[in-house]
Amino acid sequence: MGSGIATWLSRIMPFVILKKFKLSAGVIEFLSFVPIAIMSALWFENLFIQHLGHLPSLNVPNLIASLPTILSAIISKSLLVTVVVGVISLAFLRLVLGM
Repeated sequence: MGSGIATWLSRIMPFVILKKFKLSAGVIEFLSFVPIAIMSALWFENLFIQHLGHLPSLNVPNLIASLPTILSAIISKSLLVTVVVGVISLAFLRLVLGM
């Protein structure tokens, strides 16, 4: 219960606090890059397979699934659409091609 409450509070409190304050245009512009940075970090982390003591190798299924995902992100500019297309692309690859 404690972990659930802590997780919930850490996700809700920033919105509650930010509703009470007026942020400057510079801060708003800076915060607009946060979703892009998070998605990029998640993408790069899953694009490579770690091999201790050696260079990482490319995760080919994730790379192939990234192509329609990136295209949907450029076209829609919607985080929800991007995530859904990515999940469907990877599921399709794993189901049909057995990757």
